[in-house]
Amino acid sequence: MRIALDPYMYRHLPLGKMVDKVAELGYQHIELSPREDFLPFYKAARVDRARIKEFRKALSDTGVQLSSLLPMYHWAAADEGLRVAAVRNWKRAIQIAVEMDCELVNTEFTGQSDNPLVCENQFMRSMDELMPEFERESIKLDIQAHPYDFCERNNESVDIIRGLDRDWINYLYAAPHTFFYDDGKGDIASMLKYAGSKLSHLIIADTYNHRASSNLRYIVNPPGVTATVHQHLDIGQGEVNWDAFFGTLREIKFDGIATVSVFAWEDRPDESNRMMLERVTRELCQ
Repeated sequence: MRIALDPYMYRHLPLGKMVDKVAELGYQHIELSPREDFLPFYKAARVDRARIKEFRKALSDTGVQLSSLLPMYHWAAADEGLRVAAVRNWKRAIQIAVEMDCELVNTEFTGQSDNPLVCENQFMRSMDELMPEFERESIKLDIQAHPYDFCERNNESVDIIRGLDRDWINYLYAAPHTFFYDDGKGDIASMLKYAGSKLSHLIIADTYNHRASSNLRYIVNPPGVTATVHQHLDIGQGEVNWDAFFGTLREIKFDGIATVSVFAWEDRPDESNRMMLERVTRELCQ
């Protein structure tokens, strides 16, 4: 069981200072999400050997470990040009993972929920091209469904991953996406159990139920606009059933990566991340 921090709220810090901050907060693992000086959102890598060396030294000096890299590319884009570029960027990200001695990357399906079949076909095309690269370098892959991806539902996402039929490709359950996973029901226990042996990774943050109060928990204008809304809040600030979440994880003896991923409080990040570490440790490691 590894508890990691997604340090996105500290992305303004240089890499070395960011690692120092993670260590100061008491975390032993980092899940590195996109940042402009390393693996930016949807664009080619911005990192060279010198920066990789700098990052590795900071990790070594503090004893913090890199649990995973989180590249984000349009590998399920309907636009073929975007998809081809994404595959190219993915190949470089895999090499960076190797150079960082990081055996795991995690990411999202991407694509668009209003064009699901085309995007799923594009995703499969990208996987056909990339699976040999992952296997050659012995890099594992965890995939989550994100709101507005071509697949937003928990059970369907698990089935897509099972259909790829690779032991090294597994499922990431993101708690702040819970109400997209089953269209507002929030039945966490059944979703985690459905993932079963494919569940290897968690993202932990709270959110509101966008389907609650006659779909008026959020009000987005103009009415009917194609948009998805969710949060990454501290535990207890939203509507996720945390008793069911942690209780089910204990029941199934979850032993993967649990990543604290709060984005909402850049005005008090230390307080947020310390509280989250204490809660997750108490629930899953004691």
